[in-house]
This record gives sequence, structure tokens and C-alpha cells, in this order.
Amino acid sequence: MNREDAVKLLKKYNKEDFHIRHALTVENVMRYFAIENGYEEEFWGLVGLLHDVDFEQYPNEHCKKAPELLKEIDASSEMIHAICSHGYGICSDIKPEHLMEKILYATDELTGLIWAAAKMRPSQSTKDMEVSSLKKKFKDKKFAAGCSRDIIKNGANELGWELNDLFEKTIFAMRECEEKIEEEMKSM
Repeated sequence: MNREDAVKLLKKYNKEDFHIRHALTVENVMRYFAIENGYEEEFWGLVGLLHDVDFEQYPNEHCKKAPELLKEIDASSEMIHAICSHGYGICSDIKPEHLMEKILYATDELTGLIWAAAKMRPSQSTKDMEVSSLKKKFKDKKFAAGCSRDIIKNGANELGWELNDLFEKTIFAMRECEEKIEEEMKSM
């Protein structure tokens, strides 16, 4: 499987710009963390890109329908396990085991929260976002209420990271890819 096949599959089952942007964001965040941790970035990126492949069309079967869809591109059992583990405790009983799976679990919700916070800034960007401003939004349960703070906290705990470290690393990862994602969104 290659990225071109993964993007085709993503677009086959996801039509809304919001979901495609989220997939591209998580893909690039996962690539960042792969490099940071000395792993091969392509696999991590593809897992991030396809992590919500089933969510838009099958929200009530999220992480349950994904294996069937992923077989269309001959996804490995390792990839399917990683993708399904990000829904642990919500819609999946597959626990994140490997570092990559734990990072996906921790950052999926967090990228949504960071992007929502960025859109509230005058710059509408992560480029000038600081951890302190994200912490304020994190504490406000009404802000981006759909982003589970418990999952973000549990993800940080599973990784053995302080919450501030997870925030800082994920903001930095999103800064690194923000312009690239904007360009890709224009070409889709």
C-alpha cells in the first residue's frame, strides 16, 4: 500500500473537508512523532491518515467497520490493529500497545482541540499558539466539548508524559505541517 492508495480510500469514504483536514493533520502529526522517536514515518503517517476512515459514513460502527474498508487496500493486520486501537474505551476494546498506537490515541482528540483553539486566535493558526493558552481552553469543558479531555489525559498517562509535554509536542507538530495541509486541501 502507498499513500496514493490511502488517500483514495480516505476520499472514497470521507467527503467533508473537516474530516479530510483532520486526517491530514493526524497523518502529519504521526509523521512528526515517528521521526522524533526514530521510527519509519511512512507507516505511522498512513495510520494517522486512515485512522477515521470509517467515521464519516459509519459513525455508529467507528473502529468496527474500519477493518473491512482497510482490506480494500490490503492494509496489514498491524495497521488495522493500530487504527482500531485509537478508539479504545469508546468504540473499541483494542488497547493501544505500541508507542505509535499510544501516540495516536493521545493526539487524535488533542489535534481537534488544538485546531479549535487555533481558529479562535486572531491569526487562526497554530504558529503563534502557546501551551498556556491551550491549557485554558483544555480546562474550559464547554470549549470544543466533543474533544474528550479524559482521553487526552489517559493518552498522556499511557505514554508516561506530562500533559504539558504532550501539548507542547503536538502544537509543534501541527505548526510544522500547517502550511503543507493548507496546500494539500486546495489541491483535493
